[in-house]
Amino acid sequence: MAFSRVSPLDAPSRGTFRRAAVMLCSLLTSLVLLHCLADRCSTTTSITSSSSSSAHSPGKASSSSSSSAGLFEDLRSLRTKRLVYEWTAGSEELATGYGAAAAAAAAARSSSSSSSSPPARLPEEPPEEESLLPPPPPDLSVASRKVSPRFAGKLSPLGEGSKKLPQALIVGVKKGGTRALLEFLRVHPDIRAVGAEPHFFDRNYDNGLEWYRELMPKTLEGQITMEKTPSYFVTREAPARIAAMSRDTKLIVVVRDPVTRAISDYTQTLSKKPDIPSFESLTFKNRTTGLIDTSWSAVQIGIYAKHLDNWLQYFPMDQILFVSGERLISDPAGELGRVQDFLGLKRIITDKHFYFNQTKGFPCLKKAEGSSKPHCLGKTKGRTHPNIDPEVVQRLRDFYRPFNMKFYQMTGRFFGWDD
Repeated sequence: MAFSRVSPLDAPSRGTFRRAAVMLCSLLTSLVLLHCLADRCSTTTSITSSSSSSAHSPGKASSSSSSSAGLFEDLRSLRTKRLVYEWTAGSEELATGYGAAAAAAAAARSSSSSSSSPPARLPEEPPEEESLLPPPPPDLSVASRKVSPRFAGKLSPLGEGSKKLPQALIVGVKKGGTRALLEFLRVHPDIRAVGAEPHFFDRNYDNGLEWYRELMPKTLEGQITMEKTPSYFVTREAPARIAAMSRDTKLIVVVRDPVTRAISDYTQTLSKKPDIPSFESLTFKNRTTGLIDTSWSAVQIGIYAKHLDNWLQYFPMDQILFVSGERLISDPAGELGRVQDFLGLKRIITDKHFYFNQTKGFPCLKKAEGSSKPHCLGKTKGRTHPNIDPEVVQRLRDFYRPFNMKFYQMTGRFFGWDD
């Protein structure tokens, strides 16, 4: 059987390659031109359609074109903000939030292009001063933003401060000079105090600490909340109750010669009840035997050592400051200096804040808190004491002497009441 011989094909010539390349380039060029023409025709048709509608409704056309431009501008703005924020803060949550916003904008654009009605406008841009960083997404609201630890729990949203339980209390004693001390302290910018006596730890304890807190003034960081109720010092339950609130509470006790204090206490009661028995008859259980009636509150309050024993069961001595009622009159700036040191405050209240009122017989403020006028305590302070039998006064001094000596030892301060 005979087979025909197959010879290899001749290699294509250079001209053939050139023709094929020219044809391929022509084909590609035609495709590009067709694509451009199709896109341009589509754009022209859209413009023609828009122009056609604008011929009947010029205002509507202007609104449509500006609305479309606004959509693209909003999208570009959103993308720019997201890029800026991711570069500066790298917040994935906020970027996600903007992704959702961009998607919503895209959906709005899509619906606007497919609808014959003008597209809905996106919300207006925030003011320029807020446009560099994006607003937080819903889960990062203002209420949940982190606050600097320094101000955490200290400031209200309006920056007016917050109500806190008192860090310092003037706990006694009645007719010792507590009102004068409180009024003097309120001059200090770092002290905020309740004006009236709350009587929480003796009469209103069942109302609870939240009730008590609501009575307090608002304070800023670094300010001290205070209140004064002189009856706390002689209330047996008060130390334990205050310690339950806070063992760090600083306590201030204004003390005064117990005999003078008792007479002042009686004078105040007499002004309200003119028909009460005489001071002498109330002082003794039996005038003949000279036995002092320690159940009478005017006498009992002055047994300072006895009451202090109760407080020392709950508070250390260095947490209690004793202010001399006598020195509060003769040297108010000196006693106020001790109080400011005790509270850890700068000595702002000095001699320049006081002048001595000759009529009343005690110092007054040149400028009271929140006022540019001089301020003295009211008419109820500085009453004239009735004449008391000197023998009764001496009996009382003899009675208080041992208690006073013990009080001097406990406090480490000599008040000079027995001179």
